[in-house]
Amino acid sequence: MIASQPIPRLTDRKRDAIVQAAIGEFREHGFNGTSMDRVAAAADVSKRTVYNHFPSKEELFEAILLLMWERSQSPDELAYTPTRPLRDQLLELLAQKMRLLNDASFIDLSRVAMADMMHTPERARGITAKLSAKEEGLPRWLRAAQQDGRLRATMDVPYAAQQLQGMVKAFAFWPQLAMGQPPLSATQQAQVVGDAVDMFLGFYAAPTQKAKAPVKKSQAGSTGNAAAAPVATSAKPAPRRAPAR
Repeated sequence: MIASQPIPRLTDRKRDAIVQAAIGEFREHGFNGTSMDRVAAAADVSKRTVYNHFPSKEELFEAILLLMWERSQSPDELAYTPTRPLRDQLLELLAQKMRLLNDASFIDLSRVAMADMMHTPERARGITAKLSAKEEGLPRWLRAAQQDGRLRATMDVPYAAQQLQGMVKAFAFWPQLAMGQPPLSATQQAQVVGDAVDMFLGFYAAPTQKAKAPVKKSQAGSTGNAAAAPVATSAKPAPRRAPAR
């Protein structure tokens, strides 16, 4: 006999209704244009119920951003595996990041947050700190690979993690946020993530981990060992002689 799924408590259902209503309100009206009254009306709950779950509009907005981040993550955090190729593991880690960046709701809410942060930098620092605390998966993985001797011992882990994510966001976040470009297609996502990982490992992989570049076969001659002719360069013109007086 298959066990039935537990029915969510009424308080949990109300909280979910508030969150979903707030997402729609923030996306449509922005941070300043959204009020707790509007959220309560959209969620079909009392204003008191909204405040029981979220003491302020700021906390409601932060909770939505954190919830979206959590939804994008895999239930089982990818741990460093010494026997697996570094590239395969990094591709999986960045695929999790790409799921969040490809969420239209997250992009819209990030745009709302960005506009509000310009006027309230102290709130921006608070939200950024909470989101950064959630980004420990990649630094933790990098640190483990470094301790295993597979990444350069001189690598600054927080700096390197920010570099890698920055390469992805340059194509999959900032153009969508600032210029309204559409989300990347699956093919584009694979290219961006693959190129970012290859460039990252090309610089940070320990010397013993770097793959040797394939040797191209010579096309000259039947023996296949003729050296390629150097590209001819134009000779400098000889200086003119002064006319005889």
